[in-house]
Amino acid sequence: MPVYKDEERGTWYVRCYYEDFTGKKKQIKKRGFKLQREAKEWEADFLRKQKGSTDMTFRSMYEIYIEDMGHRCRQSTIDGKKHVFEKLILPYFENKPINKITPKDIRAWQNEMIAKDYSNSYLDRMQNMITALFNYAVGYFNLSENPCHKAGRMGKREVVVNFWTKDEFDRILVAMEDDPTAHVSFSLLYYSGIRFGEFLALTPKDFDFDKNTLDITKSLQRINKQDVVTPPKTPKSIRNIIIPDFVMNEVKDYMSKLYDLKDTDRVFPFTKSYINNAMARACKKSGVKKIRIHDIRHSHASYLINLGCAPLLISERLGHEKVQTTLSTYSHLYPNKHQEVVDMMQKQHKLETVSAGASETSDKPEKDPQPQGTRFKVVSPKDKTSPQQVHENDLSPCVGFAGRT
Repeated sequence: MPVYKDEERGTWYVRCYYEDFTGKKKQIKKRGFKLQREAKEWEADFLRKQKGSTDMTFRSMYEIYIEDMGHRCRQSTIDGKKHVFEKLILPYFENKPINKITPKDIRAWQNEMIAKDYSNSYLDRMQNMITALFNYAVGYFNLSENPCHKAGRMGKREVVVNFWTKDEFDRILVAMEDDPTAHVSFSLLYYSGIRFGEFLALTPKDFDFDKNTLDITKSLQRINKQDVVTPPKTPKSIRNIIIPDFVMNEVKDYMSKLYDLKDTDRVFPFTKSYINNAMARACKKSGVKKIRIHDIRHSHASYLINLGCAPLLISERLGHEKVQTTLSTYSHLYPNKHQEVVDMMQKQHKLETVSAGASETSDKPEKDPQPQGTRFKVVSPKDKTSPQQVHENDLSPCVGFAGRT
C-alpha cells in the first residue's frame, strides 16, 4: 500500500494511481491522517469507490450519489439532501460497507429517528432520501437489493394546505392600500399562482401588456447568501399564463414609476422578509390569519377550484409536472362536489321520469289516478311473512292480485 509518513507534520498521507471513467490513469494524494491505519483504510475505500465495488462504505456511495445528482437537481434541492444526510443518516451508516447494511440496521435507525419526535412528514422525507440512495446503488453499482424495502417505511407525507378565501384576500388588499408595492405584489401572486422564486425573477420582458400574459422562464434562489437565477422547478414550470387585466394594469402602473428600469432588471428587487413583514402588518390590521408566502399559491388554486376550473387547467397554470400532483394536493378542497354530482343525477332522473309519465298519459286511456311516484303496491296478509311464502300460497288475500284458477 502506498502510504507514507510525513516526517515534518508527524502525519500520514496516501499517494496512489487510479483510472477515471475515460480510462485515463491519474494520481491522487491525500494528507493529514493521524494514524497509518486510517490512511490505509481511506486508500482501500477510495479504490473500491473507483471500481464501483458494493463493499465501499456508505459515505463513499453518498459522495458518488450527491455528485451525480448535482448535475440533475437544483442547488437548493442538493443542499436539502446534504443537510438531512450529514445530520441524520451518515452518523449511523457512514463507515459501514453498503452491502453489509441490512433491513435490521435500517429498522434500528428508523426507531431512533422516530424516538426523536420528528414530524411524520420529516420522517417520510428522511425515508425517501435513504431509499433513493440505495435504489441508486442497486441500479448503477449492482447492489443485490435495497434493504429499505424489507425494513418498511416510517412517517407519512402530510398534505396541509392553508389558504386565504377570496373574501380574506380582499380584506388583505384593503389593509395594504397605503403600501402600493405590497399591494401589487400580493395581487400578482394571488391572481397568477406563480411560485415566489418565479415572482422574484420576473423582468420587464416577461410581461406582455397587450395580450395580458406573463412568461415564466426562470426562478430566483438564495444559495450561499447569493441571489442565483436558475431554471424553474420542473420543465412544465416553463409556461405562459394569462393574467386579469386589472392586475396587469396595476403592474404596468407600478413599473412606470421605477427609475431607469431595463428589460433585464428585476421588477420586484426585494427579499422574502419584505413580503413576510408586509403580510404580518396586513394580517394584524385586517384580522385575517397569517399564512406562508407559498400558501398564496395554494390560495390561487383554491380560488380556481371555487370557480369550477378543471384540475388539468389548474395543473397547467400552476406549472405542475403531473395533474396527479394537483389532485393529490387539492383533492380535499372538493368536499361538496360529490353532493353536487348526486344532485345533478337526481335532477336528471326526475326530468326523465316526468317526461316518461307525460308520454304514457298521452298514449293510454285514462285510468284511476295513482299516487305520484307509485307504480303498484303489494300488501301481505298478517299470516304471510315473506315474499316467497306469498307467491307459493294463495295470492287472493293480497291487494292487487286475483285468486288462482
